[in-house]
Amino acid sequence: MKTSKSTEDHWNASLYDGKHAFVSQYGNSLVQLLAPKEEERILDLGCGTGDLANTLFEGGVEVVGVDKSENMVKLATSKYPQIPFTVQDATQLTYQNEFDAVFSNATLHWVHPPKEAVQCIYESLKQGGRMVAEFGGKGNVQTITDEIIQQIKNAGFEFKATQFPWYYPSIAEYSKLLEEAGFHVIFAQLYDRPTPLDGENGLRNWIEMFGNMLFDGIPEQIKDHIIANVEINLKDILYREGIWMADYKRIRVVGIK
Repeated sequence: MKTSKSTEDHWNASLYDGKHAFVSQYGNSLVQLLAPKEEERILDLGCGTGDLANTLFEGGVEVVGVDKSENMVKLATSKYPQIPFTVQDATQLTYQNEFDAVFSNATLHWVHPPKEAVQCIYESLKQGGRMVAEFGGKGNVQTITDEIIQQIKNAGFEFKATQFPWYYPSIAEYSKLLEEAGFHVIFAQLYDRPTPLDGENGLRNWIEMFGNMLFDGIPEQIKDHIIANVEINLKDILYREGIWMADYKRIRVVGIK
């Protein structure tokens, strides 16, 4: 029987573009917080399929996009060949004092260990440069993930802490990391952002896109049954007027080197 397994590059770039375009769309307000200026050199860390990097490029910015996912970088390069995109790990960046800003949307909650990523970001920036980031904060999608974990256990499988792929810090926790790296934190915010998921199968698609690693070692047929139970149990909570709403909580930070 086929089992669910997360591969090193688990990202389905086409599904990401087709059913989860909200990731980039919500990032447009983060671009406003970044307030990019023409001719600035900016690193888009976790560029995904390149939409926000292109927004920066069209504003006259010299933008470089990096992402750990080769699938994402391939699609970004095909969409926006005028922008340099490369496959890189946020914890292993080798840039030194090169960028006026590091911009990161919906990425840093995937990055382990977070301390190493923060240090790489700091070293990538010019003196006086800024880091502007948004990602999942404390309590992000907790209603969904708690239910998935409970249903995995109900199905007779052990759930190990190492299977949980995300890092969702509090403002205090992440601000401390930034300050320890040398940043001066000038803005930090945690806020609720209920997020509509596309279509009747929105919750299932979200789980398949972002949460597949939670099901490592579980046969596909049982995984499908688990997700069906999650949908049943959460429908009264997260399904409103024909739309699934994910219980997103986002953290936004701005730090100056």
